[in-house]
Amino acid sequence: MGVNRVMRRLALVSALLGGIGLVQVVSPPPVSAQTTPPAAPAPAAPATPSAPATPAAPAPSTPAAPPAPAAQTPAPAPAAPATPPAAQAPAPTAPPAAQAPAPADKPDADKSPPDTSISQTIDLQPRPVVELSGQATWDEGFKVLNDSFTKLNESLAKLNMRPTGNATALFTETDDAGFKFTAMVPVEKAPDGKPDLPADVSFGMSPGGKVMKFQHRSAYEDIDSTYEAITAYLDEKGLEAKNMFAEEYLNRTKSPDDPSLEVDILVFLK
Repeated sequence: MGVNRVMRRLALVSALLGGIGLVQVVSPPPVSAQTTPPAAPAPAAPATPSAPATPAAPAPSTPAAPPAPAAQTPAPAPAAPATPPAAQAPAPTAPPAAQAPAPADKPDADKSPPDTSISQTIDLQPRPVVELSGQATWDEGFKVLNDSFTKLNESLAKLNMRPTGNATALFTETDDAGFKFTAMVPVEKAPDGKPDLPADVSFGMSPGGKVMKFQHRSAYEDIDSTYEAITAYLDEKGLEAKNMFAEEYLNRTKSPDDPSLEVDILVFLK
């Protein structure tokens, strides 16, 4: 685009220069046209005895008539309209200049995902939860956790209870094959007596302590990259973590490749 603009500008400049040249070439003839009129006064000379000479003077006057067409040759003076394009030439170039800053602002509009290595240290307070424990392989982990949260919410609905926070998965043991977890949904308080719950569902308290909170804002299948960033951050800061961490789901998605997932990862520190 820049090359095209330069070429257009060069074309306009060359046209303008060509127009000016024509005006300069044509401008002298008008002067000669003005010189020919003095030839017209020559007929006054016939009053002198040299009558033969006077006829000769009229003869040049007649050729002077052709120069009159030459005075029309300034028809190139329409080149003067070409000069207005010169005034118009800046107009097209001005908008691109005005729009030039826009691309600079555009990168700001196009914002990159948050840095997952940014952390926040908090003191996590225990709170009442309804929970169930289980285990899963890494491949089926997303589905197993989702099913566990659904089961906990259904159990609360049967008791006419509502969650008071986000579903959380507490990971208590991991290896290459998979992990053990406790799925939890916070509640205001545990009900009195022995509520009617599935065999693997119960009420309890979530763990507390000093934790570092990291953000993951992407698909669940990309969460390993976030954990790599967390590990690098902890090593850099010389921090020791317990063999326990949690994922708090700020929203829930139906598939592991949904990029709208928002998860806060809580790392328990020693």
